[in-house]
Amino acid sequence: MNKRIVPAIILIFTTILSVVYYPLCGIFSCLFIIAGLYEFFYMVEKKGVKLFKILGLLVGALIPITIYFRIPINEGWQFLFVVIAIFILFLLELTKKETHHSVLSISATVFGIIYISWCFSFLIRIRQLPEGIMLSGFLILVTKSSDMGAYLWGKKFGKTRLLKRISPKKSLEGAVGGFFTSLVVGLIFSIFITSITVWEKFFLIIILAIIAQLGDLFESLVKRDCRVKDSGKLLPGMGGILDVIDSLIFTAPTFYLYLTMMR
Repeated sequence: MNKRIVPAIILIFTTILSVVYYPLCGIFSCLFIIAGLYEFFYMVEKKGVKLFKILGLLVGALIPITIYFRIPINEGWQFLFVVIAIFILFLLELTKKETHHSVLSISATVFGIIYISWCFSFLIRIRQLPEGIMLSGFLILVTKSSDMGAYLWGKKFGKTRLLKRISPKKSLEGAVGGFFTSLVVGLIFSIFITSITVWEKFFLIIILAIIAQLGDLFESLVKRDCRVKDSGKLLPGMGGILDVIDSLIFTAPTFYLYLTMMR
């Protein structure tokens, strides 16, 4: 717990600045995506699958950059870029001296870009919305309070294993505690948001609290499959960047799509 204090304070301070000051939102989102992608590629390569890291990192960085600068890209151009990227991956696969895990190499590279870069970039889209500061803060607080609540409640009261084959340390008590922590924090902060009705706020908090834990469990599944404890060692006591943003990777697109398509 003591090891987590310093990196947690740094992350909180960085997050507040990024939410309030738009340029920092783009910079830190891009840095987190690059770091998270690198950690994902590193974990997968421990399984003996050779990935196209450089191309993956370049494409992964381009996604948040184009969103940050609001570069208009219609569906036709998006489809063209996807085709070109897959074609380049295929050509790179042909340059290998040995044919080994070809399908896995291409699939894991593309999946990493979608899973981390595309999904996490929705944070920038949310920040660009009217009332974006409050909406971004709301999303991050609801999501991360679920993580923190699950950790603290699980450490104090955890006895019943939630999914032992995926994450032996996660408990049912921690999951329930994280859900209610997220609910309380979300309801308090939602007072400052005027663009969403009370019932919508309540509904969104419940959905986001559940999805946040699913995002955390999914990353645990990836780590268990790759046989690593943490995605990285950048943050003492907390693991890697991917360990920190895993829940936001699921909640950010969910929140944005609700705000823009379901209201």
